Amino acid sequence: MTAPILETPHLRIPRIGLGTWTLRGAEAQQAVEGALAHGYRHIDTAAMYGNEEAVGAGIAVSGLRRGDIFVTTKVWWTELAPDALRASAEASLKRLGLRQADLVLVHWPAPGMDLPATLGALDRLRRDGLARAVGVSNFPAGLLEHAIALGIGPLAALQVEAHVYLWQDRLAALCRRHGLALTAYAPVAKAKVNDDPVMRAIAAKYDASPVQVALAWLMAQDGVVAIPKSGRPEGQRENLAAASIRLDAEDLAAIAALPKDRRLVNPDFAPDWAA
Repeated sequence: MTAPILETPHLRIPRIGLGTWTLRGAEAQQAVEGALAHGYRHIDTAAMYGNEEAVGAGIAVSGLRRGDIFVTTKVWWTELAPDALRASAEASLKRLGLRQADLVLVHWPAPGMDLPATLGALDRLRRDGLARAVGVSNFPAGLLEHAIALGIGPLAALQVEAHVYLWQDRLAALCRRHGLALTAYAPVAKAKVNDDPVMRAIAAKYDASPVQVALAWLMAQDGVVAIPKSGRPEGQRENLAAASIRLDAEDLAAIAALPKDRRLVNPDFAPDWAA
């Protein structure tokens, strides 16, 4: 089984990918190898994750053509000056064993960042062939709007925390209006959905798990991609199979009624989310 594809003006990206945050070394390599064997064609990593070598090794031994795998990596927020951003991206590619990433993102905005300079350096990665597409992660709506308005090359994607307990209508609308894919990290709310009676009831209706229902809900949103993390073969298969679940209007309404303000990832360097 493979995930459905989202096509935008700037990207062609599988709607379910493998998140690799916290996976390291042999565990990360085995997770990537297993995911690709199960039908995943989208792998998400970052310089800060410390696993790009392992991710690259998993890709290398998969036997798949490079063009069949969508690979995202990210530049950390302390490396956003133009020269540092370029060096970080080049180092990521070297660790991954790739000549080009499919998508390179600014991982987090930096306080006081020179946004035009950062976006210019990001777009140069695209123009120089180090990235097929570029985008940003963890940008609040006002900052994303500003970045788009600058018009410094096409931004193809926004990656943010999004799940049944945190939905960001303003960001989603911005992405739809400007043709950006919205990639949801922590898409199953760090497995908190497993203990939710609403999610458990819906899951029983489909002979599925609450995790699968959470992913199916994201797949029901226009222009959304999800990157659940799982190192276990059964978890990987379960996550990928969620793409085949079609929630009905009653289910969607029940999930819509859940709280949508429960942010789980909020480090001390995070931006003002209301900005």
